[in-house]
Amino acid sequence: MKVILTKDVKKLGKEGDIVDVADGYARNFLIAKGFGVAESKTSKHILDEQNKAKAEDLAAQKAAAEKLKEEIEKLTLEFQVKTGEGGRVFGSVSSKQIVEKLRKANIKIDKRKILDNHNISSLGTTIVHVDLFKNEVIAEIKVHVSEK
Repeated sequence: MKVILTKDVKKLGKEGDIVDVADGYARNFLIAKGFGVAESKTSKHILDEQNKAKAEDLAAQKAAAEKLKEEIEKLTLEFQVKTGEGGRVFGSVSSKQIVEKLRKANIKIDKRKILDNHNISSLGTTIVHVDLFKNEVIAEIKVHVSEK
């Protein structure tokens, strides 16, 4: 029996996949538990409509990420840290501090989206990469660290 999966099923397939399984497994488990629906012309049509809607939604999210990338790349974040003899830096600038500066500029980004996980512990300008959309849209933030 062919079944269209409505949820991800381990070792069987992902949501939206059409799989061929035993009749009993399909009726007694997949359909009964809500993991799938029997394949028919109507269910195929509904699946096609859902796939189109998902594709449009992803395209809109990617366009929004591109717009955000342009906005972010115009910024230069300024940080001041204490320094000692010979320009030695005490402390560093973390991804959390970068996210807080961006929030003050009305840009909301999760700190886990920052690809460069190291703290900035040197004076000068550093480029930090941020994943805005599934590793397809990556923005570069300029972070300038100067002494107090």
